[in-house]
Amino acid sequence: MAPQRGRIHTTVALDGDSSCIAEARHHAADFLTRVQAEHGLPVTARAMDTTRLVVSELVTNARKYAPGPILLELRISGGDVEVVVWDSDPVLPLARAADPGRVGQHGLEIVMAVCAGYEVQREPVGKRVTVRVTLLD
Repeated sequence: MAPQRGRIHTTVALDGDSSCIAEARHHAADFLTRVQAEHGLPVTARAMDTTRLVVSELVTNARKYAPGPILLELRISGGDVEVVVWDSDPVLPLARAADPGRVGQHGLEIVMAVCAGYEVQREPVGKRVTVRVTLLD
């Protein structure tokens, strides 16, 4: 975790294997715990849970749809934690229409419902998804 232009952030490269989702959730929880302890920033239990959920859903999608490595960046910006996930697939994700009868494939719908902001950007290789989660209720 390092300050950069007024931001506190951390980045981890995930290899995309079956353990990377749990590793990413653990990394997010550790980051927010350090933000509280080392920088005195308040992080509610809801923000902690929501951040872990968002990280889990985004890394799951990256693992499912993009072969190879995944890059997870977490950064504090104002009163938010920004969760940034890069993967190698250039296809931009689209939330499907709500369908309570559909089994599965609700991850992006969930992410968009619980976050304060959502953005996806095509990169020279792959794409980058950025989600903002508010630290305070």
